Amino acid sequence: MLKKTEVFRENDFSDKQFKKLLVHDSPYFKIINFNFRPGQELPVHSHDIEGQLSITILDGTGEFLGKDGATIPGATGDVLVSDISEPHGIRAITDMRVLVTIAPPI
Repeated sequence: MLKKTEVFRENDFSDKQFKKLLVHDSPYFKIINFNFRPGQELPVHSHDIEGQLSITILDGTGEFLGKDGATIPGATGDVLVSDISEPHGIRAITDMRVLVTIAPPI
């Protein structure tokens, strides 16, 4: 199976809240595209399951968020990999497009 999704074309931005596009969902992994305006964020959270996630910044700049207020700067091309049980989130500084991969899917 080959499946192409043009996330830059299929998902846009909203001034009210971040936009989300489910790119792929299978028993093996899930891929979600999030688009953020400056200041919008996916708050720090975690999941009580085993697995890992990656957060890839496709375009823009922001901060990866962790537990206890920890932040790591991020920009186009940066990838954060974490256990899914580790607290994680992301905040946009500029318009930002992000691709999140979760394995196994939740």
